[in-house]
Amino acid sequence: MLQKLAVVVLVVASFACVLSCGKTGNHFLYATIPATNQIAVFREDPYSGVLTQLSESPYNVGSGPQSAALHPSGKYLYVSNAGQGENDISLFDINSDGTITEVTPRTATGTLPFLLAMDPGGAFLYCANVLSNSLSVFSISSSGSLTPLGNSPFTINLSPKNMQISPSGKFLFISAPSQVTGLVATFSLTAGVPAFVSLTSTADNDPSGLAVSPNGSYLYTANSTANSVSIYSIGSSGALTPVTGSPLSANFQHPVAVTVDPKGAYLYVADQGTSQGTTGGSSNIASFSISSSTGFPAAVTDSPFASESESSFVVLDPTGPYLFVGNQASNAGVQAFGVSAGSLNTIASYSVGNTPSSIVILQ
Repeated sequence: MLQKLAVVVLVVASFACVLSCGKTGNHFLYATIPATNQIAVFREDPYSGVLTQLSESPYNVGSGPQSAALHPSGKYLYVSNAGQGENDISLFDINSDGTITEVTPRTATGTLPFLLAMDPGGAFLYCANVLSNSLSVFSISSSGSLTPLGNSPFTINLSPKNMQISPSGKFLFISAPSQVTGLVATFSLTAGVPAFVSLTSTADNDPSGLAVSPNGSYLYTANSTANSVSIYSIGSSGALTPVTGSPLSANFQHPVAVTVDPKGAYLYVADQGTSQGTTGGSSNIASFSISSSTGFPAAVTDSPFASESESSFVVLDPTGPYLFVGNQASNAGVQAFGVSAGSLNTIASYSVGNTPSSIVILQ
């Protein structure tokens, strides 16, 4: 069950890394740890990718923190708490040294708020509620406080697995499992309000990770059961169309997360290397160069790259050449890689004691 929870929130890795204002020198990495109801905070050296845990870390948060989102101003951190009887969002003020202070009271959501996403302008926060099949939407004040929009939470008739907002802020994509075929739902966003656009069947009944290219032209889906990655072009209405050659099969074994680098040149896939619920496989991160004209990925020469056991999500530092992987099983923690032209070199692994469910990077 813990593995499934970590996979659910992998989405966080792509949509929550944002550029902040007023921060210089070090970057900061925040990891949610559901088992201990905590947030681990690390200082990231922007010149080496090395992490150092802050002396004040870890911080207590609500029960079962699953997903984190950063405000573009760099002032606020939001965490969804999906523990039994919790079902709310914590707001933290971020201090100049990366430390955080919770602002209470917490904001109520629907049942099991596993996923958070924020529009690029920082005006609205979206929370996908897995058990209530709903989407809570909040406006964000200048102080970071949340106010639910009228009619929120919105019923979406899906049990969300992952969630991504397009770089333009016009579209919201949600992946969801199905007994017959997996689905990706597209919603248009107007003044924060979601409106259903289309429902696209995927190559898998259990689509996991989602990633949108920086130019907003392509959507990538990790198909964890079908062992493939689907590639869709995004139309002007937000509707999805498979590109020629999709889905991509590259000897995947349970791919669960995808992310695209800030320039849209490379795609990274967390491949657990095992069938879900089994152990003993070899996890890795597969790396692909992306065609600028078609959006289709081609494997980097020395890909894949070995990772710690049961990698569950991947996050790129938006301005630094570093990639961070959340791992479960016996080596639960965060693994850091240096990135060069799509190739990865291991920097170090950092234990957080229990399985991390999401990480976000502030710079």
